Amino acid sequence: MDIDTGITSEVLTIKSETKIKDIFNTIILKKSNAVYDYIENLDFDEDIKIIVIGTYLTGLGIVKKLSEKYNNILLIDIYPHLEELLYTQIGGELKNKIKFSSDLNLIYSGDVVIDTTGFGGLDVEKSSKFNVKAFIIEDPVAEDNDELLKNKNNIHQRLEVVKSPNKAIIKTTGINTKTSGTMTLTIGVLTDVLNKCLRNKGVLYSACEMGFFEEVIFKQKNIKKFEELIDNKAIKVSTISPFDCDEIISDELNKIESKMI
Repeated sequence: MDIDTGITSEVLTIKSETKIKDIFNTIILKKSNAVYDYIENLDFDEDIKIIVIGTYLTGLGIVKKLSEKYNNILLIDIYPHLEELLYTQIGGELKNKIKFSSDLNLIYSGDVVIDTTGFGGLDVEKSSKFNVKAFIIEDPVAEDNDELLKNKNNIHQRLEVVKSPNKAIIKTTGINTKTSGTMTLTIGVLTDVLNKCLRNKGVLYSACEMGFFEEVIFKQKNIKKFEELIDNKAIKVSTISPFDCDEIISDELNKIESKMI
């Protein structure tokens, strides 16, 4: 644990060893492991063509995990600059080379398709054109605790019209967030941790190194800056009585579960 003095020697600043990127990667790995295990159980050949639609951030983790075994993976995203994420430590390591394209016409060229586009992604009409060996879609809704988001969600209609003998949904829940996106879950973890830290006796306040990263990624299109920002330690606490804030982070992360349904 990293401990420093605060304004005076009587007040200490404790910092987590856990960084923002560690929280991202833990959540992403839960999702990608669930997908990897599902596809592996279908016993496909290692050269089967896998299409993953959507990079940010579930798709990124999925292609990196699948690259441990499968040789013919194509990641498709309408934002060309997101290809840079493949060569970062976000979402894990890339084991085998994969292809990247922004050509949406290629989404129908695979044997296995994984749709991570969520809200505002592929519509029902586009989904009806899939005829594949396996089709997986990520549910953007987590706990069904927001009626507007629940009604906006069309993944079940999309899945219904797909022609495939193997269909599955990636469902991620656990900390009562509204949506299951990695960014949403990360913010949820940090919010819960801040509140728990504050309840400890002797704590003046707690803060996290969290910004609105979507602006950096999609407006500034600066992946290097994004990497630098998430390399910061996740939590800092001003207190007169030190405690292990990494343990609190770990407890929150352990509540998150990703499974195929």
